[in-house]
Amino acid sequence: MEKRVTTISLFMTIMMLSGCLSETIESTIDDGGVIAPEEYSWEDDGELVIVTYDVTGLTDELISEFENISGYEVELMKLDDAGSVLSHLLQYKGNQVADLAIGLDNTYLQTAINNDVLWQHFAEVSNISDKALSAYDGPLAVPFDQGYMCLNYDTEMVDGENLSIPTSLWDLTQEEWRGKVAIPSPETSSPGRAFMTATVDYFANDEDNQTDWTDWWTAMESNDAIITSGWTEAYVTHYTGGYGEYIEGYVGDAHMVVSYCHSPGVESWYNDNWTKSAALDLPRAAFHQIEYASAVEGGNLGAASEFIEYLLSEDVNVKMPTENFMYSVLVGTDLPEEKGYKFHSTVPTQAAEISASEIAENMEAWLEDWNEAMVAA
Repeated sequence: MEKRVTTISLFMTIMMLSGCLSETIESTIDDGGVIAPEEYSWEDDGELVIVTYDVTGLTDELISEFENISGYEVELMKLDDAGSVLSHLLQYKGNQVADLAIGLDNTYLQTAINNDVLWQHFAEVSNISDKALSAYDGPLAVPFDQGYMCLNYDTEMVDGENLSIPTSLWDLTQEEWRGKVAIPSPETSSPGRAFMTATVDYFANDEDNQTDWTDWWTAMESNDAIITSGWTEAYVTHYTGGYGEYIEGYVGDAHMVVSYCHSPGVESWYNDNWTKSAALDLPRAAFHQIEYASAVEGGNLGAASEFIEYLLSEDVNVKMPTENFMYSVLVGTDLPEEKGYKFHSTVPTQAAEISASEIAENMEAWLEDWNEAMVAA
């Protein structure tokens, strides 16, 4: 494709699977002072570079279909996790090498916005649920999947005889749970970061006014909680309730793990309506995670906007539960009922209530407090 410099003040018609992008772009400046869209300029080199982590929903089939529809060549730049995506964007601020970021969640997004590393997209997207837009509803990011993060447990071990089902997070600091809880580190894992955020809200609203969330983490460290670098190590290597026992390197020493509240549903879907895993539904101990697609500052805004529209098209986004093992963000969608997927998935009765702006404002301090709590054990 011939290289060209494109400005958003021009009329554009880009044919898509679900229709076409808007031919006229409204000129706006948001409250954060982001440059108006018509002032953006970018070079369209016929390529779309996506910086992401190992998002399973970005399948070869999905990418190939987009390339056939759009004419763009897609390059995936896969990093370790959502935190790595944010670090990459900050490192290359003003000299970005990617056009689109996929995988920033609502514990990372506001930091990216505050650092002006994102551009307003001009994709036409609609039919996104209010729940998916609850953390952020603006032009700098579009939610593409969502789910709840919470504790999962092995029902064959946590059965009231071998181990009691916890009714409070404090129960996990008891001797019977010593060395049996696996938690991804909030420093290196987005699930760990989300769960830590939930504990901030959980202990701010419990009945014990003598302790706070850092006291719980200190107690967990003293009780030999297994802190891992990421979700895979916690769930696959250590957790006894999932599929890890079939994977080389399995240890199987944890009967409780931080994962998604619908992870048991995924297990059931793969195992023909059978799972020994269940989600622990404690008020405010779950976190509503929303993942986003965002155009990167200085990148190919046309290609990024076109892919966002494609990713949010009904034909693509309704497949999130089986392609990316997360909920779709579209109105009227849910998990499949086949093979017990929906039946074995839990929607928390009350998730943590903490805003994206509060997370961005406090995350650095929370991580410092978390480190101090772990050292204090």
